[in-house]
Amino acid sequence: MFDTAPTAALLALILALYLLPTFLAYARDHPRRQVLAVVNILFGWTLVVWIAVFLWATLAPPAPDEAA
Repeated sequence: MFDTAPTAALLALILALYLLPTFLAYARDHPRRQVLAVVNILFGWTLVVWIAVFLWATLAPPAPDEAA
């Protein structure tokens, strides 16, 4: 019924979109990235929480650079 490759690609895309706030938080070196990841994984399935976590990951300033 389902072809394996298109189904796997679609599931990978859905998972990547679901975890996008977590990926952004780790890429930006967010100071609370572990908490953000847990909230995203546990409650991100609700659209309101996913949007809140996405905004939290993108709008918060990144952690200060240790070398500076």
